[in-house]
Amino acid sequence: MRVMVTGRVPTRKGSEAISDGSITRIIQRTLEQIRPESAYFFVEHGVRTMRAVFDMTESMQSVTLFEPLIMELEAEIELIPVMNAEELTKGFAALH
Repeated sequence: MRVMVTGRVPTRKGSEAISDGSITRIIQRTLEQIRPESAYFFVEHGVRTMRAVFDMTESMQSVTLFEPLIMELEAEIELIPVMNAEELTKGFAALH
């Protein structure tokens, strides 16, 4: 299932991770594991934010993929099932 993950890192913890160099390692490890079709990094509501779309085959993956971000960066994680335009069209076609 295609999922959009949003990760928000609190300012203090993010600044510490930048200072000690760990933020790059943590983000790279996460991206290698989820292999996103797209990933973006920006500031939203004053905090460092990552948004990525990837394929999650089992719900239990949410633990193995994102607990490190929660534990190491105190990140707030949000997972939302999403679809692309082609999938939306197929869904509408299935209604008829």
